[in-house]
Amino acid sequence: MANILLVTGEASGDVHGAKLALALRELEPSITLVGVGGGHMAQAGVQLLPDIARVDAMGVPGFHQLWVGWKTLRQLSSLVKHTRFDAIVLIDSPGMNLRLAKVAAQSSQPLIYYIAPQVWAWGRRRLHLIRKVIRRVLAILPFEEAYFRKEGIACDYVGHPLLDELADSYDVRHERKVFGLKPEQMVIGLLPGSRTKEVQDLLPTLLEACHIIQRQYPELQFILAQADSLPDSLLAQLLRGSSSVRLIKGKSNEVMAASDLVLVASGTATLQAALIGTPMVVVYRTSPLTYQIGKRLVTIPYIGLVNILAGKELVPEILQERATGHNIAQEALAILGDSTRQRVMKENFQVLRKSLGSPGASRRAAELILAEINL
Repeated sequence: MANILLVTGEASGDVHGAKLALALRELEPSITLVGVGGGHMAQAGVQLLPDIARVDAMGVPGFHQLWVGWKTLRQLSSLVKHTRFDAIVLIDSPGMNLRLAKVAAQSSQPLIYYIAPQVWAWGRRRLHLIRKVIRRVLAILPFEEAYFRKEGIACDYVGHPLLDELADSYDVRHERKVFGLKPEQMVIGLLPGSRTKEVQDLLPTLLEACHIIQRQYPELQFILAQADSLPDSLLAQLLRGSSSVRLIKGKSNEVMAASDLVLVASGTATLQAALIGTPMVVVYRTSPLTYQIGKRLVTIPYIGLVNILAGKELVPEILQERATGHNIAQEALAILGDSTRQRVMKENFQVLRKSLGSPGASRRAAELILAEINL
């Protein structure tokens, strides 16, 4: 009976890890899956390792994040030194997972990386480690297969797991009615991220932008997609005094589908919105130190995944010191007032969706993992 360890740190990695776990169990019902993740992976039948925390951080980590990360890495290192697995599947979270890979490789553990480190954007020095210790990379972006193979790393493009989570189409009026919105009036969706620090930094600015936009469109409706990883108390505190914003938990796809425009934190959610077909303004802000470090390391001109995949600016990006309520509002108003620009965005989103191929990434990844361990 095969025994596989799944390790992730990101909230999105927990979701994708759960989909992968379900596919593995469907293909091989007797398989044993243990790992580090969250509630989604647990519901999918992964036995979460007790007392080992999932590390979810962005930018330059604070002391608490460093402490939790160090403790988790130490516990996992001990585990892989003393327990033999048929495969260790690392999911995203390269900061922790590549460190774990070094240790696991010393014990000759077979390592597979699902949702590869974005070395094509920054950190090319990590290619040497990946080439040395990772048996196979399972890529979710179309260009990554050729990129890694050119670097001498076994890699297969399995498709993007977001396609497995989206409906073929959405009924905008229906989604608005479900949320208690007026179907005939415009809606702006807010997606401030999935990490507490990120949301604390960004949401007040997005709310400021909403107040400015509402001066021009008094009947405009606002909905906010709350990630499952965020505590209710955090959103209650940040939304105090913003009674016009409806809070929707755990339904980001439907929030995007119900919206005429979304103000979205840079990350996977930008691609999610594009696949659903909703125009957007991408916003990114982090600590000055993290931003200055990133400017020196990042080798690509865009930060939004939509623009990266397109190789051009399909949607506006408002970064760092420019990410003020006023600037975000002005960009949003420009899009809301320009139907041609909205149409062009949506047409480009359709092209982008076709470029990702068909749904089924989780199953294809599971098939390759099982083939790698001869099951």
